Amino acid sequence: MFWVWILLQALTLLGVLNYLQNLPKERHIETPEGAVAILSVRDDWDGGPTLIERLKAQSAPFRLLIATSGSCPAAEALAARDRNWVQIVRAGVARDEGQKVHKLRAALAALREGDRYLLFIDADIEPPARLIGRLLFPLVRGKADIVTGYRLLLPGMGWMPALVGAVEMQLATMPRLANATLPWGGAMAMSRDVAERLDLYAALKGRLSDDLAIGLAGWRAKLRLRPVRDLLVGSPLEGGVGPLWAFGVRQYRHVFTNSPGMWSLAMIGVAIQSAAWLWALMAGGWTAIMMGYGAAWCRALLRRRILCRVLEPDQARKAQRSLLWDVAAPFLPLWMHLAVQLQAASSRHIRWGAWDYWVQRGRVARMERVQR
Repeated sequence: MFWVWILLQALTLLGVLNYLQNLPKERHIETPEGAVAILSVRDDWDGGPTLIERLKAQSAPFRLLIATSGSCPAAEALAARDRNWVQIVRAGVARDEGQKVHKLRAALAALREGDRYLLFIDADIEPPARLIGRLLFPLVRGKADIVTGYRLLLPGMGWMPALVGAVEMQLATMPRLANATLPWGGAMAMSRDVAERLDLYAALKGRLSDDLAIGLAGWRAKLRLRPVRDLLVGSPLEGGVGPLWAFGVRQYRHVFTNSPGMWSLAMIGVAIQSAAWLWALMAGGWTAIMMGYGAAWCRALLRRRILCRVLEPDQARKAQRSLLWDVAAPFLPLWMHLAVQLQAASSRHIRWGAWDYWVQRGRVARMERVQR
């Protein structure tokens, strides 16, 4: 077991080192005409002043297509101020699919003739100025069919946001192979031609998870999915134990209900590392414990370098709160990760926004509005 422990620590450390070493030294962008960013928002959206300010500062031009369910006063006000930049589509209420998916499908149906590149962004991100141009670069150069960034949580104060951020940090800094990745719906792009090749409007029909549906459809069509390593996009995280635990379970329940095989592979990997840490603490002795902590501290230093290279200084400072768990108790994020994965497999019920969904094979079998 001792040599297995050494191998696990070496592999996880080399994985983070690989991510750091493969960060692009030059961040090329493209600024083609015909780019449209699709943003799904709830009807009580506050207008996202920080998001809109950051979108207006982008280094590549694009049109903003905001998808709402009904009347969203903040979106209407934004469209009134920026008529040449903002388009609104009102999707109505879904009956047999996720409300976000319903809004995205309405946005796809509302595309204009000159829309050549489709970008998908979430309302809770803090995008860097290079986001749009970096997502477009591999598409324009013919290097990929679907391009994606990845979420990096920016924990607020408190131990629980930092712990959830530590779990996400493990995923965000894993090596990413161009043909063995899934897109993240918070920062994703494809050409109009690829969307039509996938018949994206039909591929999303009846689905709850937009990015998993797109990713699995892309795999089946043997498309080239490309991650942009320097696009770890900040997403603020606040909340207490209950809401944040439910957030983690929901994320993995999306995976479990779309691809049990993918969930199984992820769970086995985390279970092996969790069991190894339990062995080290219970039977491995001080040598094994110090080796584990030494590797964890090295990973934390490497991740700190990654954060400083890809995030703005203020975002990097917030993200570094998650690294405290690597220093103090590196086994706790693993054990929480495993517990969330296991609980995700206990049900096919997902509460998301104002709706309860029951999902079978990635499709919404039943949905009910949450009773407040």
